[in-house]
Amino acid sequence: MNKYLYLNSRDEFFRIDISKIVYFAADGNYTHIYLTNKMKGTVCMNLHNMQQTLSENLKEAASIFARVGKSHIINLTYVYHIAILQQKLTLSDGENFSYTISISKDALKKLRGLFIGKTE
Repeated sequence: MNKYLYLNSRDEFFRIDISKIVYFAADGNYTHIYLTNKMKGTVCMNLHNMQQTLSENLKEAASIFARVGKSHIINLTYVYHIAILQQKLTLSDGENFSYTISISKDALKKLRGLFIGKTE
């Protein structure tokens, strides 16, 4: 069964299958949502509030998302390549889409630690 994230504001409503969310990116008081079909949505909510919304609305399903650095929440399912020295993270399903985003070295080291079971 698919799990959906519902985002409602005065002027807009989003219903998003969480398995289709690749990442969230901060832009001041707005958050951009990037999807597997390359669609992009924007909501009037800062990233901290988005993180709280994910936890409150998705409960245990929110564990597929992780805050990486100050500006991004990513879907851990789509982590493809972590390039610490280049400060780049590539998110991809290996077939249909690929997003490369800039992330700090420290945040990338912590992310790598999640996958290899070490903390740095």
